[in-house]
Amino acid sequence: MKKLFFLPIIASLLFAACNKTLDKVPQGAVSSEDINTPENIDKMVIAAYSALGNDHYTSPYSSLWPYGSVRGGDAYKGGDGPGDITEFHWMETFSLNRPNNGLIDELWFRLYVDIGRANDALRRLDAVSTDVFPNKTERQAEVRFLRGHFYFLLKILFKYMPYIDETIPKTNYDTVSNRGYSNDELWAKVAADFRFAADNLPETQGDKGRPNKYAAKAYLAKALLYAAYQQDENNQVTGINAALLTEVNSLCDEVINSGQYALDPDFADNFLTQHENSSESVFAIQYSKDDGTPKGRLDYGHALNYPMNQEYGCCGFHVPSHDMINAFKTDASGLPMFTTYNQNDVAASLDFQTNTFDPRLDHTVAIPGHPYKYKPDFLFERSWARAPEVYGAFASLKEAVTYDDPSFQKIPPFMSSSKNWTIIRYADVLLFKAEALIELGRQDEALLLINQLRARAANSTALLKQGDGTSTSHYGMATYQPGVNCTWTQDFARQALHWERRLEFATEGYHFFDLVRWGVADKVMNAYFDIEKTRSSHLSDAVFQKGRDEYFPIPLNQINYSRGLYQQNVGW
Repeated sequence: MKKLFFLPIIASLLFAACNKTLDKVPQGAVSSEDINTPENIDKMVIAAYSALGNDHYTSPYSSLWPYGSVRGGDAYKGGDGPGDITEFHWMETFSLNRPNNGLIDELWFRLYVDIGRANDALRRLDAVSTDVFPNKTERQAEVRFLRGHFYFLLKILFKYMPYIDETIPKTNYDTVSNRGYSNDELWAKVAADFRFAADNLPETQGDKGRPNKYAAKAYLAKALLYAAYQQDENNQVTGINAALLTEVNSLCDEVINSGQYALDPDFADNFLTQHENSSESVFAIQYSKDDGTPKGRLDYGHALNYPMNQEYGCCGFHVPSHDMINAFKTDASGLPMFTTYNQNDVAASLDFQTNTFDPRLDHTVAIPGHPYKYKPDFLFERSWARAPEVYGAFASLKEAVTYDDPSFQKIPPFMSSSKNWTIIRYADVLLFKAEALIELGRQDEALLLINQLRARAANSTALLKQGDGTSTSHYGMATYQPGVNCTWTQDFARQALHWERRLEFATEGYHFFDLVRWGVADKVMNAYFDIEKTRSSHLSDAVFQKGRDEYFPIPLNQINYSRGLYQQNVGW
């Protein structure tokens, strides 16, 4: 009975104690209102910037290598066979992919977390006056540039996504459909962020990681170039908007005429730590180490893409394909072998002396017997490949650094670095303009732009030497010379442009999205599979389904979370 008598008293004491505890602000906690000071709002802007490099090796969105390179035929998944991160294998083969692919769901989730950071910063910026925060408009422009970037990625990956900006209360997120806007309207939304940024950013920035006016104009040109290729509901290109192409051309001219950018003298400079933030870098993700944090702010998106030798140790992903390696061959006149490049498989024979090659090959692909990352005494070996019997004995070079590079950092069992990753470089701008001109029927004006890149590539051989000083491969390439080595019609110029984009940006994560934009993904990828599956059995099930595989499915988890509000993409 005594126990029963004391229970109400004990309960009342506990309730009173809890009441006092709940009335107190926990140590280390900050209320949302406390953040709304100019100093703290600026920190929320920095938090939005940090989202640029917050990807992970299971959902890399810095270079998009599994989604743009592997799905575009530039590379095989790699790793220790199809079962190693098998979700990437499903993406690579297309036919095995499913709406319940967990890594597609993770990719969607992470990008919306990033957009959430941008929207949170914008809400706080909207609520403060310029009298209190003089940099308000410029910071809004920076954050809208970042949000535009994240929505651009969602757009090319999924086509249809819910568009949520800072004006939509969080309590209303579950009412926003992924079909609230048409394809063209979503592109206009993405472009609007870059337009605002271009109108309100300064021409130069003291901090290298912040975009300036011309970076915004370059990204706007990129978004409009994609938007210009009009698609129907079955993902087929039905026309090209000449007005948008004309604006792309004008925007690129503004970037070119700014005088701030130029091609690096050597193609290699784009992928070496000592040249980061060069005149070719229009906008780049800034990584760091030794910055007061345990491991630094490292490039985790590429953490799987190093060889298996003693100096590294893991993990052999992102292996250049035979098709891409063969694409670097040149003919007797020094031009690409558009139709015959794949007939003689040099990737199988490892004979890089009989044919002539575009030097960009050895800047892009680690080949057995060739120096790894420009070190003549550090030769890439077959034994460095993780599963050569499945994927071949090659490795991707652009994202890697040498083991003695100051930016290198082991994150056991993986490898990483603090080397920047460039999102847009000046070479992009030149080819955006060239593409717009060709599709406008002004291909003669595009010739000089494409030739600038070819001339730079031909001269980028200083670092491509064996230990005895001889050239690593047999190089031989030329510019396009109408009437001498080519006939420069619109069709030929279009083919040259498509080829140049592939070789210039090989393994940088662009190729698949270019194919979809041009409306040729089904033709190119199925032709690729017809040959590559005879070389590598891991592609035996691979087939590209036109009208479906141009985009990922909307993740099943997201459709379930939306309680059926989201509509699935066509074909899925």
